[in-house]
Amino acid sequence: MSSTLIGKQAVVVGAGMAGLAAARALADYFEHVVVLERDTLPLDASHRSGTPQSRHVHGLLGGGQGALGDLFPGFEHDLAAAGAVLLRVGLDVRIETPGYDPFPRRDLGWIAYSMSRPLIESIVRERVERHPNITICQRCRARFVVPTSDGAGVAAIHFENGDGKSETLPADLVVDASGRGNLTSAFLESVGLRQPEETVIGVDIGYATAVFAIPDDHTADWKGVRTVGLASQRRGGGLMLPLEGDRWMLTLGGRRGDKPSGDWAGFMAYAQKLRTPTIYDAVERAERLDEVARFGFPASVCRHFEQLEAFPRGLLPFGDAICRFNPIYGQGMSVAAQEACLLHQLLRKRAETADPLAGLASAFFTGAGALIDTPWTLAAVADFAFPGTDGQRPEDFEDRLAFGKALNQLAASDPAVHKLTAEVQHLLKPRGVLRDPDLVERVKALAAQA
Repeated sequence: MSSTLIGKQAVVVGAGMAGLAAARALADYFEHVVVLERDTLPLDASHRSGTPQSRHVHGLLGGGQGALGDLFPGFEHDLAAAGAVLLRVGLDVRIETPGYDPFPRRDLGWIAYSMSRPLIESIVRERVERHPNITICQRCRARFVVPTSDGAGVAAIHFENGDGKSETLPADLVVDASGRGNLTSAFLESVGLRQPEETVIGVDIGYATAVFAIPDDHTADWKGVRTVGLASQRRGGGLMLPLEGDRWMLTLGGRRGDKPSGDWAGFMAYAQKLRTPTIYDAVERAERLDEVARFGFPASVCRHFEQLEAFPRGLLPFGDAICRFNPIYGQGMSVAAQEACLLHQLLRKRAETADPLAGLASAFFTGAGALIDTPWTLAAVADFAFPGTDGQRPEDFEDRLAFGKALNQLAASDPAVHKLTAEVQHLLKPRGVLRDPDLVERVKALAAQA
């Protein structure tokens, strides 16, 4: 633990991936960190009711995997030891996208791991629990944040414990990693501060997932498959990745009137209607290991806290409380992990100052905004390509769409551009690198030939 502490107690609301990563970041700078979780947490890598999305395909992008490795040294070793499947990025997952079936496969130079969401969370939770100054309190539902007497900051948090009794915990800092950010919204209202503006993209996505045993006679040269539908035809797609325990997890997703059903016959019928037969042919005779699980996601929401002129001292919305990403792009866990690294860096820089918590939220919102910019913009362009997506399209949307199409063509033929675009998609580099003047000229020349 750091010798430079900035407070006695920090409280994190939520023991999901965002909350656990935040708790680790805080542990070096507070005497005690308490994590309040309303769920009963499993002892192993099992699903829990508080994360219904955990029954669907999850992925750690390279930027998120690296961030968790910074927070928890040896994290990747832990994943491999627990049975996560090693994937050579660009090579081991077959990408089928319109015009490229498959997209050229190349080893892009780094390793990803494929595993279930419960496995990721259980490893991170076990690493968090090693810290003697972090306490995870299960079956504790946060009710509201208590303001200081002048309303300018946080004094404590009020919660209901597992026995249904009310308790109050004093806190120098409260991190709201509860998901929807209702605690933060309620607190701002209670002290008379305005809510942040929101950008909303209505995607109306529904998806369904099934788990299969990988057949003993499976001989294909891929470990996973992603099939992308045609946006113009409003057709859904599928993503199948390997899990620990020699299993495949297949998630099928569609929008509005084209969503997969939750019954087995309907699920397989949807798989059979994917744009290519690769996934259906692989699972048609595979052993199904569980019931079909369904999940819906109405809209991506980004709250612009960075635009607020005033924000309470000692309160920090985090992860989904700031930005809820369309889950089909697999960005949420990775951005939360990167936010935790940002928080750790800010606390380290501020630990020697006279008042480390003064202005912390503002600095965090600025840094988080920069982290969010790339994944949000990438997802927005892809989402707005689908007719019927609700929201304000950028004025230059058609130009962005054309640029992206030509860039994809260039990536197919040029390994260096392929690697660069993958690094941006994996949040290893910001999207600004795609505006390199030489690259832009090459993309424009290719687009002009269309």
